[in-house]
Amino acid sequence: MSFDSDPYIFTTDTLPSDHRFLPPLANGSLGWRVYNNIMHMGGVYNGEGGRCHRADVPCPLAVRVELEEPAQHTYTLDTHKGIFTHTLNSANITATHSLYSHRHYSNLMVMEILLVRQETSNEPVTVKLVSSFTPQSKDIIFESGPDYRGGSHIQGHTTTAEYPGGSCPTVHIIWTPIPLTLTLPPEHSQARWGFILVVAGTLNSAEASFDEGLNLMATGSLRPSHEKAWQELWLQSKVEVTGSESLCKALIGCMFYLLSAFPSIHNTSSSFGGVSPGGLSNGGEGQDYWGHVFWDQDIWMYPGIALFYPKLARAVLEYRVGTIDGAKDNAQKQGYKGLKFPWESAVSGREVCPEDIYGQQEIHINGDVTLAFQHYLYLSEDLSMFREGRGSEVIYGVADYWVSRVTWNPEDQTYHLLGVMPPDEYYYNVNNSVYTNSVAKLSLQFAVELAELLQHPAPKEWQAVAEYIKIPFDQEHQYHPEYDGYIKGHPVKQADTVLLGYPLGLPMSPEVRRNDLDAYEPVTDPHGPAMTWGMFAIGWLELGEAEKAQLLLEKCFKNIQGPFQVWSESSDGSGTVNFLTGMGGFLQAVLFGYTGFRIQKDCLAFSPLLPKDVSELCVRGVNYLGSQMDWLLRKGEVCIILREQAGSAGNTKPCNLQVVLKASGTKIPLTPGQPVTFPREPGYVSKLTSTASCWPF
Repeated sequence: MSFDSDPYIFTTDTLPSDHRFLPPLANGSLGWRVYNNIMHMGGVYNGEGGRCHRADVPCPLAVRVELEEPAQHTYTLDTHKGIFTHTLNSANITATHSLYSHRHYSNLMVMEILLVRQETSNEPVTVKLVSSFTPQSKDIIFESGPDYRGGSHIQGHTTTAEYPGGSCPTVHIIWTPIPLTLTLPPEHSQARWGFILVVAGTLNSAEASFDEGLNLMATGSLRPSHEKAWQELWLQSKVEVTGSESLCKALIGCMFYLLSAFPSIHNTSSSFGGVSPGGLSNGGEGQDYWGHVFWDQDIWMYPGIALFYPKLARAVLEYRVGTIDGAKDNAQKQGYKGLKFPWESAVSGREVCPEDIYGQQEIHINGDVTLAFQHYLYLSEDLSMFREGRGSEVIYGVADYWVSRVTWNPEDQTYHLLGVMPPDEYYYNVNNSVYTNSVAKLSLQFAVELAELLQHPAPKEWQAVAEYIKIPFDQEHQYHPEYDGYIKGHPVKQADTVLLGYPLGLPMSPEVRRNDLDAYEPVTDPHGPAMTWGMFAIGWLELGEAEKAQLLLEKCFKNIQGPFQVWSESSDGSGTVNFLTGMGGFLQAVLFGYTGFRIQKDCLAFSPLLPKDVSELCVRGVNYLGSQMDWLLRKGEVCIILREQAGSAGNTKPCNLQVVLKASGTKIPLTPGQPVTFPREPGYVSKLTSTASCWPF
């Protein structure tokens, strides 16, 4: 990677005219769009059922710095450090206004102001702090609390629970009071001020976090501890390309905003509230899908994070485990057994979709959830997630749902899923959505496999339904129709049937894969959601057509708005902002498309292919079976550096890794610290695998 400017730093002298495209600052617990007087806290919703939405929390850091004299303005988002900075340069002074959501201390947000005199003067220099903060919310009934160690304090609770009998979350906010002006005295060449904001669910937690913030300020560790946490994250995951600066910046932006949506790797506690399409910075009433969690988390955002961070991957699974009771309630209300995960989820797991039809019919969400669990097990071999962590309850509960939901058809001797909505939401009440049936088949097969691993008796119906569920296929045209009765050439909203090849990995010939891509690409809505084209790109990369893939992937650049690499759901700037779902799809196109990575039961398969304008792809920090490694892909060769070799989760014995090249059959062992370079084998799928079983029994 070699560019004139640092691709991790996004800089402009003019803010976007549409304030929705200002950069979000989040840390998995708190989320805020800079300058906005509203922020959000993970897991804090207001409203019952379909009215449930992220509760607006007033933000005391909604401050702009102004000078009395003319100044040159520079706005910078440094993704290395997770800090947004507004710099004002005038003849007399440079004012630097910095904002960040603390990456290590997740209840903490920070504002810092630095004034530096430009020339010797005996005059004081004053800057204005213009605030739009009011200590009120339409969602939370706030009242003033006693000041705490010089900090202002308000406390309150939401007005309406998520479901009858549910609790209304409490919110405590303590912050350093912010004056109307700051003055640099005549005898000082510079001065610095720090302001901290704490948001927590209990008074004890709020006070402890405020204490921590004050201590960090007193020791000069406030910003360094934040920057160190971001440095740790980037050391464990980097995706960089050489040859295309726009692609490199887009990938960095995707990684930064996705990582910002997840908790600290040092604290993935049960308070994590999942990831919504617009992230924590968005999702108020009527906006950005109300802050609900969809399949977007499990299918679109999760894979690019799970490849690097087992702890963050597990946090997603634990979020779903925490909604088991709600999923059980959903299934019972529909008249079925097992678990029915909500199409739109908040805290309880009860369905909170504003429109009933989606919750009733878009049942593929169940298979989407279990696919994330399956990939986690294959990447980590962490059976504790499925034993003590209750992951097995999720997998078995979903399997029971499928068995009770299918209908046996005596005519074709297969099981049908009737009255569903596919991922392509232009159609509803259809039978046998090919994606829904395929993901159901996969989740049933995984339930059988997991039951065997855990020595749990599996009902014979799981295997029977998996074996005989209908997967629609058109023999004449050799392609998969989207559902029973789909008319070839009819418009499609988004990636649907093309997902059979990836991420589902449904076995099919190259001819059928090509036919599916050819059938659906020209009829897919060009203004549909942003994640779609990344999936088409992966399909064409599988078939060896890198340039065709690249043309499709480049369509996504229309969804990247303004200087801060903020994504919109639609290419015209409309829809959800900051659209993490689209970022997840884009990131997967590189992480699983260019590399050909496929997560399988006994290996990490790979088949690299780069487009002509990308000469090199570096993927650092891939975590497989507890071992971290860096991959460097060039046109004709692959280099792997094993950083450290460890046992898989629950097993202290190292899992010795080796590369097995498909074409030649060559086996190359990996040794920590020693680069291994080998020629790329076009058209062949090679494997990274363990030399012996790492299962901890």
